Amino acid sequence: MKKVILSLFVVGSLMATACKNAKEAEEKAKEVTETVVEKTEEATKTVEEKTEEATKIVEEKTEEAVKTIQSALEGITIPEFEDPKVAEHLKSYAEYAKKYIEAGGDVVKNVDLAKTGTELAAKSKEIVANLDEEATKKFNSTLNAILAKMAPAK
Repeated sequence: MKKVILSLFVVGSLMATACKNAKEAEEKAKEVTETVVEKTEEATKTVEEKTEEATKIVEEKTEEAVKTIQSALEGITIPEFEDPKVAEHLKSYAEYAKKYIEAGGDVVKNVDLAKTGTELAAKSKEIVANLDEEATKKFNSTLNAILAKMAPAK
């Protein structure tokens, strides 16, 4: 009988210890889970903040690009071309037109202005020769709009 009672005490103490370990393990699991949840929430917030920053940067760069595409003359927008040199040339022509208008159309008094006008006209012919039909139409349309702005200055 002593052996049976002693065995029951041993089994009872083992079970008590095992239950205690199980509770500790459960508490540790809860702590780990809470830590993982906190870290995940922090990571999510960080990703959201970085995404918002990136979105703002993209929007700013897009606005800058749109402003760059607009010419020096009011009301004239330079269209996009496959070759960026074409749009660059039209921007240069628009800047020349603005200076021409500011000078009152008197290129005789301003030798540099006359020289620039001649160079731009020659370059326009070269550029048109290398464009396809659709791009040529866009180029000529934009150039005619720039020239139309210059006409009242004469």
